[in-house]
Amino acid sequence: MKREEILLQSQKGSSKLTKMVVIALLSTVSFILFFLSFPLPLLPPYLKVDFSDVPALLAGLIFSPMAGVLVVFLKNLLYFALKGATDPIGIPANFIAGSLYVFPVAYFYHKYKKGVKSIVVGLVVGTLVMAIIMSVLNYLIILPAYLWISGVEEGLSSSAKMATVLSAILPFNLLKGVIVSLLFIPLFIKMREWIEQKRVQSLSS
Repeated sequence: MKREEILLQSQKGSSKLTKMVVIALLSTVSFILFFLSFPLPLLPPYLKVDFSDVPALLAGLIFSPMAGVLVVFLKNLLYFALKGATDPIGIPANFIAGSLYVFPVAYFYHKYKKGVKSIVVGLVVGTLVMAIIMSVLNYLIILPAYLWISGVEEGLSSSAKMATVLSAILPFNLLKGVIVSLLFIPLFIKMREWIEQKRVQSLSS
C-alpha cells in the first residue's frame, strides 16, 4: 500500500473518531440540560421546557440532520439507562418530538444558503411539525398509553382527549419550540463562524 493511501486512511479514521467524540460530548451536554427544565404558566406542571435540543441542533448543523437526531437518541438512551423503565412512554415521545424539531433545522441549513434565514425557516418548520405531529400522536397513542399504564381502563373519551390536546399539548409544543428557537438564534449568530469551520473540516476530512 502506498504511503499516500495509508495517510488518507489514517485521516479518515481520525475524522470518524473526532466526529464520534463531538457527538458523544454534545449528547452528554444534552443529557445534562434535560434535567434543567421548568413548567410554563397556565399549562399542566408535567409539561416542562428544557434546552436539551440545543446541542442536537449544533450536531445537525456541523455534521448532518441525522447526526442531530442521533444526539437526541443518545440523550434519551442515557436517560433510560439512569431511570430504567420508569418512563416507558415519555422517553420515546421525547425522542420523537426532539427529532421532529431538530431535523428540519439541520435540513434547511444544509440544503439552502447556510445563514440566519435558513435557520429561522428551519426553526419555524420544526416547531410547527413537532407541534402538529405530537398533537396527533398524543391523541391517538400517547395519552391512551399513559392511561393504560396508569391502570385507567375506561380511558378518555374522544372529546376529552381532544380538549387535552388543544388546551395543553399543542400550545406547550408551540411555546417550547418558540422558546428554544429564541435562545438558539442568537447562539447561532455568535457561533456561526465556528459551526461553519467545523462543518467544512468534517467534509474535507
